[in-house]
Amino acid sequence: MNTHEYDVVIIGGGIAGFIAALTLVDAGYNTAVISRGDPVCCLSTGCIDVLLHAQNPLNAIKELPEDHPYRLVGKKGIKDALSFFIEIMKKTTIPYRGDPKTNREILTPVGTFKKTCLVPETMAHTLGDNEDPIHMISFKGLKDFYPSYITSRISNTSFSVFDAQSVSTIGIAGRFEDRDFLNNFISWAQDLDIPYGKVALPAVLGLNKPMEIMEELSSQINKEVFEIPTLPPSIPGMRLFRALKSALQIRGGHVYWGKTVSSVERQGSRIEAVTLATSGRPSRVYGKAFILATGSFVSGGLFASRDSVQETVFDLPVFVPGKRKSWFNNDFFTPGHAIEKAGILIDSSFRPKDSSLENLFICGSIIAHSDIMKNQCGHGLAIATGAHAAKKCIKELS
Repeated sequence: MNTHEYDVVIIGGGIAGFIAALTLVDAGYNTAVISRGDPVCCLSTGCIDVLLHAQNPLNAIKELPEDHPYRLVGKKGIKDALSFFIEIMKKTTIPYRGDPKTNREILTPVGTFKKTCLVPETMAHTLGDNEDPIHMISFKGLKDFYPSYITSRISNTSFSVFDAQSVSTIGIAGRFEDRDFLNNFISWAQDLDIPYGKVALPAVLGLNKPMEIMEELSSQINKEVFEIPTLPPSIPGMRLFRALKSALQIRGGHVYWGKTVSSVERQGSRIEAVTLATSGRPSRVYGKAFILATGSFVSGGLFASRDSVQETVFDLPVFVPGKRKSWFNNDFFTPGHAIEKAGILIDSSFRPKDSSLENLFICGSIIAHSDIMKNQCGHGLAIATGAHAAKKCIKELS
């Protein structure tokens, strides 16, 4: 059996896990992330929702119930974590813009506006809630973008359609990274003689260097260009995930990708190591401390049977809000289902409350009482709790 030793081992490769890992690596700790596959953020818009029921999300934290994870992190902790995220992303191919104290609006592919907090730079010139005229460019056969919906809702808009010889967002994004394709697209766009000062496209301007592609396109057609997020799978979500993963690897962090934890070694009140399931020789990953960042039901961190909910790595006790019949509202589309509160109860040190394990810390949507859908706080909570759990872990190690 191969044995690998680290200061901290993080189980879960989503935003929470990578922010925790980056916090630890920047503090000088040898850190590894274990993940069984691409995280849920790859399905998201790539924007960072912090708390959407107020114009100033940081000020609204105090209005949340006392058991919400944000209350444990605190206003300053959330602000510092978001600032850390922005600094990390500045050094990637997809920097972010925004103010943690101010929510903004971005245009959606159906012509409505979505409130969010931090956005990738490729969405920085989006309309917000005004009615500046724009020209939209769509692609022949693309099913995840609806320019006619936008033109019907916003005055002084128009659109054109380009044949990219691909009908998927991933396929078109790949084509934009081909120099001949990009040159042909720019030439076509120049011939349109677009009358408006802003041009919008679905978020397909490449996977690896979207800012370079957008800036070149904007320069060549002499218009402000911005992307509109599409329905999943999401190119901006994939960019965000890849950027965080790359940032960790550049800093010397280790990533075990496509691996699942098959067993856990414990010694008294401490976790000693986890064993990874592999097709060849199994790998034993030793850590002085561990952070659980596997997410909730969608990402597989929690599993619901008929009458109970199980945590899938360490078999930790899970808080469940009442009997199964009370888990969901009568109207499924009404936010605030009771089951959204399910998860691991944590104490002020971000350790699991109902467990004796001393060197295990919890972050992300697996924390109980997160109410992600109700509060629209998914990525913001992942960043805030990831950074905070890492800092609590550092205190333990020091």
